Amino acid sequence: MTDETTKTGPNATAADLAQDVADTVETAAETQEPDPVELLKAENSDLRDRYLRLAAEMDNLRRRTEREVKDAKSYSVAGFARDMLAVSDNLRRTLDAIPAELHDDAGLKTLIEGVEMTERSMLSALERHGVRQIEPVGQKFDPNFHQAMFEVPNPEVPNNTVVQVVQAGYTIGERVLRPAMVGVAKGGPKLAEVSELGSNSPFDEKDA
Repeated sequence: MTDETTKTGPNATAADLAQDVADTVETAAETQEPDPVELLKAENSDLRDRYLRLAAEMDNLRRRTEREVKDAKSYSVAGFARDMLAVSDNLRRTLDAIPAELHDDAGLKTLIEGVEMTERSMLSALERHGVRQIEPVGQKFDPNFHQAMFEVPNPEVPNNTVVQVVQAGYTIGERVLRPAMVGVAKGGPKLAEVSELGSNSPFDEKDA
């Protein structure tokens, strides 16, 4: 005879009957359907989490789209502006090639003024589209904006100071359109702030 038969048989004790009732109640509780209110609460919490994630994704998408539209407006003319800088460079080279004594020549004066006016007009048009000239002379050499071409012995200014511009540099918006080609000072005073240049130096320091 099994234990189950003993519990429910004529010889079952009160303890056996009580345990049988408890088991029956527990089984009924396990098979009882979940509380609808609790189900709604769980579903509401899940929907709220999904909504918050979707709202965050939409906000990120909006910001990214605004940034891309702004960049497109600011930098869409970068290629054209870079080509126009080459034309401006040629105008400047033409002016620089004219000897100083010829600037007062009646026959050339009008021509020179016309070339200068054309150069100013072009640079002004580029500036209206966010293109601005870098002014590096007297500034500390910065590899993000300057391209060092040579060193100039000059003990009167701090080491690695830009002292000469070979070709003008330009920015468009917050980006470098073309770095300025420059000459930097060598052998100047060892100021504290200058000694911190370290890796920014475009040349190896040979003079300790």
